Amino acid sequence: MPYVTQAPIKPGEERRYDFPIVQAGTFWMHSHFGLQEQGMMTAPLILNDPVASARGVRDVVVMLNDFTFRKPADILAELRGQASQAKAGATTKMPGGMEQATSGMAMGGKTSSMDKPDLSDVTYDALLSNRRTLADPEVVRVRPGQTVRLRLIAAGSGTNFFIDTGRLDAQAVAVDGEDIVPFAGRRFELAVAQRLDLRLRLPAGEGAYPILAQGEGTDLQTGLVLATPKARLPTLRQQAETVAGALTNAQERRLRAARSLPARPVDRSLQVALTGDMAKYLWGINGQLWPNITPLEVNQGERVELVFANQTGMAHPMHLHGHTFQVTEIDGQTFSGARWDTVLVMPR
Repeated sequence: MPYVTQAPIKPGEERRYDFPIVQAGTFWMHSHFGLQEQGMMTAPLILNDPVASARGVRDVVVMLNDFTFRKPADILAELRGQASQAKAGATTKMPGGMEQATSGMAMGGKTSSMDKPDLSDVTYDALLSNRRTLADPEVVRVRPGQTVRLRLIAAGSGTNFFIDTGRLDAQAVAVDGEDIVPFAGRRFELAVAQRLDLRLRLPAGEGAYPILAQGEGTDLQTGLVLATPKARLPTLRQQAETVAGALTNAQERRLRAARSLPARPVDRSLQVALTGDMAKYLWGINGQLWPNITPLEVNQGERVELVFANQTGMAHPMHLHGHTFQVTEIDGQTFSGARWDTVLVMPR
């Protein structure tokens, strides 16, 4: 983290890190300097389990991004009411068969009321799967009857996703690199910065199977296609038939960690109020804005409970660097939930 754990890495500078690998799973890496993450300075980081890799399961990484031709700094200025929208610009090409004028970006058209759920602040030009749109999606060749592990990564800067496996039954088996008790479905939720591993088995015979991801609060969608060698490929649209609604806590309440944290009394409970100003687009914790904050101090070895109370009309993904935590209660309902490093705290 620049200015937190180290100095920024300068242009042309190289920094090497050497540390033991003590876990396996689906992770990702991204810049934390300025707005570079919004410019898609992101990449998957997969730590393979040698035992699982030997079982013949096909790994398919699906990194999801949101894309705009606009400069991230201009968008942030508009969200904070500091600039008017840019004038029409030149036509630009991008990978994946998309072409659009640089004026295609707009703000989300929000009412800015803190009492209404806020789903999508930025109108993106496209959603990407492994840097491609559905105009030219990645086609992953698979075998009939093969078992596939989809490693889904929500690497967008501001988009939560609904994952749809279409005709394929799937089992969610891991989140944020942590195994969960498998649960079945064809539609799953994935918040900003989260990862979700789905295991599925392809039917016998030839076939093409789109795996789609639709942005919350929008009709934009992306994805890729799993296809057997002789399958006829479908034509896919970048706009879904309907606008997606909001993520909820319904899936979160169903998740159970495969390896729960050991049961023990809580040594310290920390209250974390998520605060903000939609008009100024500034977000804080306990009413304080970074870097002018009061640290939440803990001691090594303590069992710490973080109680998030979202006082805003926007869902916030809360991430703990370098650690996983277990969800143990939502709105008064206690349970032994999943272990994450990022959890989406719903509005209000």
